[in-house]
Amino acid sequence: MFEREQYLKKIEPFMEKPIIKVVSGLRRCGKSTFLKMLINRIIRNGAAEKNIVYISMELMEFEFITDYRVLYEYVKKKIQKNNKQKYLFIDEVQDIPGWEKAVNSILAEGVFDIYLTGSNSRMFSSEFATLLTGRYIEIEMFPLSFKEFLQFRGMEDQSKNEIEFETYLKYGGLPGIHNLKFDDVVVFQYINSIYNTILLKDIVARYDIRDISLLEKITAFVFDNCGSITTAKKIADYLKSQQINAGVGTVSNYINYLKDAYLAYKSGRYDLKGKKHLELYEKYYMSDIGIRHSVLGYKKGDIAGLLENIVYLELLRRGYKVSTGKFDDMEIDFVATRNGEKTYIQVTYLLASKETEEREFKPLEKINDNYPKMVLSMDKIWGDDRNGIVRKNIIDFLLENLSPGE
Repeated sequence: MFEREQYLKKIEPFMEKPIIKVVSGLRRCGKSTFLKMLINRIIRNGAAEKNIVYISMELMEFEFITDYRVLYEYVKKKIQKNNKQKYLFIDEVQDIPGWEKAVNSILAEGVFDIYLTGSNSRMFSSEFATLLTGRYIEIEMFPLSFKEFLQFRGMEDQSKNEIEFETYLKYGGLPGIHNLKFDDVVVFQYINSIYNTILLKDIVARYDIRDISLLEKITAFVFDNCGSITTAKKIADYLKSQQINAGVGTVSNYINYLKDAYLAYKSGRYDLKGKKHLELYEKYYMSDIGIRHSVLGYKKGDIAGLLENIVYLELLRRGYKVSTGKFDDMEIDFVATRNGEKTYIQVTYLLASKETEEREFKPLEKINDNYPKMVLSMDKIWGDDRNGIVRKNIIDFLLENLSPGE
């Protein structure tokens, strides 16, 4: 098992504290393995296995846990009568109806150090969040970053970074692909099976969707337009042109379901002159571009949007909140905000002409503040920065050595 150091650093300060630790994110992004890594770590530090209760709702062994009452009784029966620290790990807790009631009670009793994973972003929009305000922390886990991808590949030869990046662009960051031969048919078949599981288990079953074909069409449209301005009305109009009737409300709901299941992320728009968030014309990015390719096929012509998607996810991993910037009629790809500080970022494939350079740099030059600004591209970077705007190679940006927590 590879230790996901970034997430370990985030969770360590809260271990063995009376705070519920929740690791959320896309199915198969590594949450279950991370839990097992934490268990191994706790055992290495002296905990006895009998004081650890582990439940995985993906295993048939735990099918009998059909609601919160059964969960509570099972955990209570597992308590060892000793004065040692007890640990409770529940994987994919959202699959237990009313789970929050049991977990709330278990926390209040003060016996267990509690760790949960979940694959639905609405997990805490229930009574649980209200009851436990200030008593839980949520750590979102993402598919592998490019740096982690290289670690999983065992790549120490930096001369191969560009070749490996092309592989990353094609297959994405789901950890499970590293157990397979890197062959398009094999890898995409595996990834597509994960996509179907998410669609059926986390969306269709959870929201009782009857028209699965419509859901698949809306998902494909969102995937195909990653990094482009998209609205529910635009999708509804497109479907209508294909003789498919779907109201704007239905389309909007289905997009929200994709977000709930961590298949897609929404980047809203921010007016830099008016200093306000705008209601319309958001962009969507995929949680894993490999999933996108398993649905639509891998198209090299989509390189610009794919690079944008990868940078967007990297910014989220580093703890930024990300919006698309608007300055008059110009667009800034990302306004990334963290701890009250902003960074403005443009992403392009290559600065191959003066026109492209003007298009990418001009919006940043219009912004009259002292926050960092950068243009990321696949160019080998030569020459000085332009008017204080940093030029940086995308691979170099992804492999930066960052301070802890970033």
